[in-house]
Amino acid sequence: MLYLEDLSIGDRFISREYEMTLEEVKQFASQYDPQPFHLDEEAAAEHPIFQGLAASGWHTSAVTMRLWTECFPIAGGLLGSESSLRWPRPTRVGDKIHVEVEITAIVPSKTKTDRGIVSYVTQALNQHGDVLLISTTKIMVFRKPT
Repeated sequence: MLYLEDLSIGDRFISREYEMTLEEVKQFASQYDPQPFHLDEEAAAEHPIFQGLAASGWHTSAVTMRLWTECFPIAGGLLGSESSLRWPRPTRVGDKIHVEVEITAIVPSKTKTDRGIVSYVTQALNQHGDVLLISTTKIMVFRKPT
């Protein structure tokens, strides 16, 4: 597990790959984002933006979260305080997603000396190197116990 003093600006973490299956894309969409371009291949093919079945951006986000937790093992968990995210292109069935995280700032707390805030940029990329999700995030990270 990683603590505040284990991290440095510029540190990078890269996850394993995760393949998006047709069954999973449709199952997630039917439960959480039931729009035709996530559920129906014919409707999706005629959509002016997607032009084919696309996974929900929230599904891509959920997979990204899973991969974050595996490759970025922060002691006490990924305790988010702020995030901004974009989906520059759709995630497709068969995409093999991996996550790349780069630390951009580390700010020790002045009032709570057992912790600090770590900022990082995450990209979720497919097998072609296309960016499917990009986020900037701040998390609270604890110092090593004394």
